[in-house]
Parts: sequence; C-alpha cells; structure tokens
Amino acid sequence: MNTSFNPLRIVNTYGAFGSITKERTEVILQGTSSMDPNDPTAVWEEFEFKCKPGDLRRRPCFISPYHYRLDWLMWFAAFQTYEQNEWIIHLAGKLLAQEEETLSLLATNPFAGRDPPRWIRGEHFKYKFSQPGGKHAGDGKWWIRKRIGPYFPPVNLQGLRKFFEDRNWPYPVQD
Repeated sequence: MNTSFNPLRIVNTYGAFGSITKERTEVILQGTSSMDPNDPTAVWEEFEFKCKPGDLRRRPCFISPYHYRLDWLMWFAAFQTYEQNEWIIHLAGKLLAQEEETLSLLATNPFAGRDPPRWIRGEHFKYKFSQPGGKHAGDGKWWIRKRIGPYFPPVNLQGLRKFFEDRNWPYPVQD
C-alpha cells in the first residue's frame, strides 16, 4: 500500500498512502421514512459525510495533512463486508436514533427538522472522477458513480436491539 508513497507530494485524505486513486468503492448510507423498506415507491435519502464522495456535484475536499476519521473508516469499510465492520451497523443505529453527537460527524442530515428515519441501509457504489470537458463535468458533476449493490440490508432501530445487546453496546436513544 505504501510502495508509491512520496512524502513531498501533496495528497488528499484518501491519497495519504500513495497516489490518488482514479476509481474507488464507497458505502453510501441512506434512510427512509417509509413503513416498508421494500416498497418500490420508498424514497431513500442520503446522509452526506464531510469529505468522502457522495453527492456527485460536490467538489472533492482538500484537507491534507489531516482527515476526517469517520469518512476514512467508511472508505476502508467499502473494501470489506459489513459483517467485518460491525461498527457500521452501530453507526446506522445511532443515525436511526438521530443522536446529536453522531450527526455532528456528518455534513448533512436529510432528516433534520423531521421525524427520524424508520429504516437505514448501506448501498455500495463505484465512484470515479468525471472527465474535464465531458458530459458529466458539463452537468456540474465531479463524480460518476455506478451502483454495485447492497452493502447491508435495511435495518430499523427495534430490529437492532438484540444486535446491540449481544455486543454490550448501549442501545441508541432518540434525542
């Protein structure tokens, strides 16, 4: 991972271990207020992180030499499964409860000023930069993404109770 590291090269958060990648996988967390997460008419809204790719129109941030820890952990989680990264389900529970401390780690909360989401899921996407002068860049998009598939299935707060209890984690309480 560090074979191409050049300490004199300025890199962004995710390029700290070498050159900036041209393609990457990302986990995007989405919530819905729908009673049934499998309803094809359910509207899924994305939680935006402070620096990691998400919104296709948001310019990549430049925060070298520091990084946002949660964004960085999300990037690494995309290399594995949610079973190998149980903390991401813990995060989903905190987002379902709309815990202020957790929400402060995010750039946007699509449920701000509304009822909390009933369900949260993780979706897996492949991101790559749009080409300067290309169609996507002309539309104001910095990124092009393609859905790979689900990362973790829809979960609700009540359904996570046993998961939290089995791990001796405090059960999230809605603020």
